[in-house]
Amino acid sequence: MDCGDIISRSNHCDLKTEIMKFLVVLGAGESGVGAALLGQQQGYRVLVSDHGTIHAVFKNVLVQNEIPWEENGHSEVAIFAADLVVKSPGIPDTVPLVLALRQKGVSVIDEVEFAARYTEAVLIGITGSNGKTTTTMLTHHILKSDGKAVAMGGNIGVSFAKLVYEAHLPEAEKIDYYVLELSSFQLDNIENFRPHIAIITNISPDHLDRYGYEMDRYTAAKFRISMNQLPTDYLIYDADCEVIGAALDQFPETGKRIAFSTQKIIKNGACQKGENIEIALDQKTFSMQINTLALEGTHNVKNTMAASAAATLVQIRKETIRNSVQHFQGAAHRLEKVLKIQHVTYINDSKATNVNATFYALDSVKTPVVWIVGGVDKGNDYLPLMSMVREKVKAIICLGTDNSTLKAVFSRATDILVETTSMDEAVKIAYKIAEKGETVLLSPACASFDLFKNYEDRGDQFKAAIRNL
Repeated sequence: MDCGDIISRSNHCDLKTEIMKFLVVLGAGESGVGAALLGQQQGYRVLVSDHGTIHAVFKNVLVQNEIPWEENGHSEVAIFAADLVVKSPGIPDTVPLVLALRQKGVSVIDEVEFAARYTEAVLIGITGSNGKTTTTMLTHHILKSDGKAVAMGGNIGVSFAKLVYEAHLPEAEKIDYYVLELSSFQLDNIENFRPHIAIITNISPDHLDRYGYEMDRYTAAKFRISMNQLPTDYLIYDADCEVIGAALDQFPETGKRIAFSTQKIIKNGACQKGENIEIALDQKTFSMQINTLALEGTHNVKNTMAASAAATLVQIRKETIRNSVQHFQGAAHRLEKVLKIQHVTYINDSKATNVNATFYALDSVKTPVVWIVGGVDKGNDYLPLMSMVREKVKAIICLGTDNSTLKAVFSRATDILVETTSMDEAVKIAYKIAEKGETVLLSPACASFDLFKNYEDRGDQFKAAIRNL
């Protein structure tokens, strides 16, 4: 497809305008459209190019803003004329088009790198294999409760570029803080992106298919969040995570390192002492009772520590932090209690797309469990779940197009293992198996793309099926 085709469909494609730099955005999802809007606002000529079909919602945004676009293929002649390419984080670096662009010397960056160039706000970046959504939402909640001018986005909700674009609109209020959830994919192609506060909640095997099934590469991607930090910045990390502990010596100490732990005493950071969380930072010390937290489970104690430490570092009052963590509503699809039917509790943990997240979920449930698990296996090692399954799981309901690995690992761990291929079927079987005082837990430990659009769709279907019982 050449530029003429784009002109005919967008009615706006002046690639020969001399004075404006040319930005190509690869991928027309949330991050791509956000980057396109920001690029146009900042004076770039923009072309959005998607290998697949562009969703109608995003296509309408492009049309309304007269941003040229193409779908179902790339116009390479136009793309290679770019001064800068912003690619979707879902596009691997190994894609031939990306490799060819770099070989020709065209700069290819990710959307968060592009967005950061157009804001002076304080950035709080949060990554990790698990807990990053909850920690991001909780950090945002604390800052907002203190009256800060704060926006939240990134890998959750609105893209960072869209947030920056909105902040530059004439009627917009100034934003002083951005709290950003960041996946490893979003960090792969940063160059100068620098959060004042970076948080690594934990690191466990996930998305290894993207990193050649090499854990070291995945870990390095996570640690990129701190690569540009200055001595006046901070890296908050889980001191109990063995992967992080082993990696700390491998990467330069840029910002000040602040640890949190439920197992160790931390002199400068956050830790658990008895039934309390203790925060000791910048000569400020205060404590919070764990039994007053809105979120339950050891993993959420850690999420609370990380968010509270970040809030303390940006001078949020301890009274605000205490009150905020006591009244916070957690993320949807993360240990979300749906309903109790005939004294059986149904919990939606669809966001648990890896083994470590499911371990936390099983650990948090104190009753016998009917466990719904399965989906797209990303090279998972399920053996770390075995002790938890033998202790707590009454029955396993496999939900996926290929359950062979799950069956091979867990066939002898429980008396009941059933295969299903739809959420309605899985929930109906769980309803028949579960007894008074037990819990039906959807915690898939896998990606959702075999049977569902995404983990949100999977969780929504779970909740709908429960309500239709």
